[in-house]
Amino acid sequence: MSATRVFVARLAGCTVFDPAGDRVGKVRDVLVVYRKNDPPLVVGLIVEIPGKRRVFVSISRVTSIGSGQIITTGLINVRRFEQRGGEVRVIAEMLGRTVVFNDGSGEAIVEDVSIEESGQSGWAISQLFVRRPKTSLSLFAKGATAFAAWGEVREHATAGQAQSAEQLIATYSDLKPADLANTLLDLPQERMYEVAGELPDGRLADVLEEMPEREQVGILTRLGDARAADVLDHMQPDDAADLIAQLPEEHGEQLLDLMEPEEADDVRFLLTYAPDTAGGLMTTEPIIVSADATVAEGLALIRRHDLAPALGAAICVTLPPYEPPTGRFLGMVHFQRMLRYPPHERLGTLLDQGLDPVTADTSAAEVTRILASYDLVSVPVVDENHRLVGVVTIDDVLDYLLPDDWRSHDGNDDVRRRAAARTELTTGSIPLNHGRRTGNGPS
Repeated sequence: MSATRVFVARLAGCTVFDPAGDRVGKVRDVLVVYRKNDPPLVVGLIVEIPGKRRVFVSISRVTSIGSGQIITTGLINVRRFEQRGGEVRVIAEMLGRTVVFNDGSGEAIVEDVSIEESGQSGWAISQLFVRRPKTSLSLFAKGATAFAAWGEVREHATAGQAQSAEQLIATYSDLKPADLANTLLDLPQERMYEVAGELPDGRLADVLEEMPEREQVGILTRLGDARAADVLDHMQPDDAADLIAQLPEEHGEQLLDLMEPEEADDVRFLLTYAPDTAGGLMTTEPIIVSADATVAEGLALIRRHDLAPALGAAICVTLPPYEPPTGRFLGMVHFQRMLRYPPHERLGTLLDQGLDPVTADTSAAEVTRILASYDLVSVPVVDENHRLVGVVTIDDVLDYLLPDDWRSHDGNDDVRRRAAARTELTTGSIPLNHGRRTGNGPS
């Protein structure tokens, strides 16, 4: 193995290869165990392999670390990683900790950790990169940094004081919300709460939308009502409604009262519908324009970087007003159709005449059948007066159909279940309409 000193925070996201040069996955953390008299010993890496599964790779299987890549022997156990007692994740649990210098010169925050190969004993922590408290009153000032050997400091924690998550958040700043959500779910519960509490409101809102309901509720209740309301303001109305529906009614009303009135009104509106209907699944923020809007204007609207891909797949055309519930719904224009026409073409002339909207009380099973039958990404939802109230997108339906714990399922387990289900169907041991689907859609 190459003998070199490596800083752990820089390993996050590094690609792991097998001896043949094929990509195995990406490093997400380094696992260590504490020793009585010596620095913590590195026991392995936590690697994310295809399928978003995190596995353990023993340090003995690593032949080279350096130049932004890691080479292994190729022998990897693909069983999902489970942390054992006594094991510590460097990025998730050590960065941000407070340490005290043994010479009495004060304390500092750990910002990075270097590991180094040390002969027969393998890899171990060699130094800590720490930052001392700032001495200037300037808002932009930072404390001095220093390197410290493991034996020069000791860990220090004040009762009731949360561990700083600033460095951990910076390390994972390039992760997509779904990947960051999975990363948080892998952390010990208290550490997960600490990290979530230090995320910016918008970032936390995106992450909560990708989490199971139990963890959503746990994080939200730890934030305090004022902060929780700010985070809910940043969430998609349908996701915020689903989350508030899990809270005690009194607490939910308190949060709605603290939210921005416009956002709270959207959430209250969605809470009036049953969760297994189009009204309960829909989002109230589709792109809505007049019939006189041009192709150029429509394409400009779907280019917005903050727009979900499913919502950008089509534009809704209505009579005024253009906020749900709108004026009479006229139809939808798919973005591919817009690409086939000149920029000055009016959207009112490009409506999809073959797509009928659903009503808010249409069952989720029927909405699923419509999306599948007509290869749609979204379907419009209207009220009894044919006014547009929202759209149901394919991701809304998937969230409804998938089991609550789908994020923790192994891909291979899902494949085996589907294969078993196909076998049962062909042998006639279960009825063809077995499961959630109740409509006349494809089996």
